[in-house]
Amino acid sequence: MSNRRKQDIPTYYDLPALNTPHWDWRVSAYIFAAGLGGGTQLLAALGELLPRREGQSISRKGRYISLLSALVSAPLLIWDLKTPRRWYNMMRIFRITSPMSFGSYLLTGFGAFSAMTALGQWTADRGSRLGDRLARLAQWPATLFGAGMSCYTGALLSATSNPLWAAAPRLLAARLAASALATGAATLSLGETLSGRRRNSSRLEGIAALATSASLFLSLWSSRLYRRKGVHEAMEEQDIAAREKAALLVGHGVPLACYALARLSGRRSDTLSIIASLSTIAGGYMTRDAMLKGGLRSSRRPRDYFYIAGRGRD
Repeated sequence: MSNRRKQDIPTYYDLPALNTPHWDWRVSAYIFAAGLGGGTQLLAALGELLPRREGQSISRKGRYISLLSALVSAPLLIWDLKTPRRWYNMMRIFRITSPMSFGSYLLTGFGAFSAMTALGQWTADRGSRLGDRLARLAQWPATLFGAGMSCYTGALLSATSNPLWAAAPRLLAARLAASALATGAATLSLGETLSGRRRNSSRLEGIAALATSASLFLSLWSSRLYRRKGVHEAMEEQDIAAREKAALLVGHGVPLACYALARLSGRRSDTLSIIASLSTIAGGYMTRDAMLKGGLRSSRRPRDYFYIAGRGRD
């Protein structure tokens, strides 16, 4: 089906075929915080596999940051739902086929186990062996829920009838998962750099560089696939395109350039490390914001909807 034929698709007076969600910065912030928390919880588990003194610092920071992200993301989601009663209603029924139902339980489980790991870590920091055991015991279920949180929002968005999000559901989830791991690693790397733990910071920078490279590849692949699917026009509108380019530059170009400069110089630079970490974190939010805004714009284009509905999803 060519773009010319797409323009010939009949619509109802060019009126949108979908109701556009009234989503704003709260949803962008929610999916960013949820992804970051999932990424840091995964890396907190990785810290358990490192030598105790080195790994303990990563696990400690990861557990606290994951809890903070859960404490931020849940209120943002409930705020966007307008009334807490909707949250309660979603918790009354578990339906595996419903992304909202599944996601509600996923977020609740992630928050609960993140709280357990953070509580155990807090008591362990004060000399409690029981607290250390609690943190280690809760770490692995928290990691499983964290893995789900890192890519769940992609599944949630792609389950809608929105043309842009539904065009490549698996790719969208993978893109968000890579970004979540990159922002999580960058956040922990920033903490380790400021704490003077350069060896840990270097390890985390390596993970952040790989995840950022994967995120860049998936972002470019997404753009190509959206064009092939015929739903790319929304992302090419001037304001949306500017957001997407800024996200690519800040979230991918700047950190990868910093990592390359540090590598070529042959010596570690705390300044480059901090710039790379902050850029990755900011770019993670900007990527999600551009994706969200582009999807909302796509829902207002009736021919995009009928075109993707006729061709089907991946």
